[in-house]
Amino acid sequence: MTVVAAITGGIGSGKSLVYRLFLELGAFGIDCDVLSREAVRPCTKAWWQLVEHFGKEILKRDLEIDRKRLREIVVADSARRRYLEAVIHPEVMAMCRARIEAIRKIEPNALIVVDVPLLIEAGFVDKFDVVILVYVNEKEQLKRVMEREGIDEQEAKELIALQIPLNEKLKFADIVINNEGTVEETAKQVKRAFQNLIRRTGSRQPV
Repeated sequence: MTVVAAITGGIGSGKSLVYRLFLELGAFGIDCDVLSREAVRPCTKAWWQLVEHFGKEILKRDLEIDRKRLREIVVADSARRRYLEAVIHPEVMAMCRARIEAIRKIEPNALIVVDVPLLIEAGFVDKFDVVILVYVNEKEQLKRVMEREGIDEQEAKELIALQIPLNEKLKFADIVINNEGTVEETAKQVKRAFQNLIRRTGSRQPV
């Protein structure tokens, strides 16, 4: 059977690394951040909704959404952030479901991992068979966000505060990947999780 596992965490926790490691081991993958970009391509329904709500200042000269500018707006205004999520989340989930069905037709015994940054915040936990949480402690998360985004501590805290704290997300997790150590240490945890999940699919793929 097909097993669909959501990979989630928090900003700076290392979801993309864990997602990539699963794909390298042989899992099928769906990246919801990529889908969110596709959902707001110029002249799509969602694109028009965002332009009408936020104004043309969120557009680049090629009509693509300026994600940095849009993020600045929604970080400062929770109501506008909720509007953005209400527009994008349903589109992304519809696209995600379509890809899951396509993979099922290609490989009935597939392990599919889906990178879903706001899985818990959006209330999508029950739409997946397994929830994999990528975890780091608060201090490490703050450090990584500051380094990755090139921002100061206060700005990083504001971004982190937009999501449910990782400690609170632990209760939703079926599998926890601790990403505080080296890439090699994380890879070992991912391999164990992959082996357990691939057995559930009934796949003949070596584990």
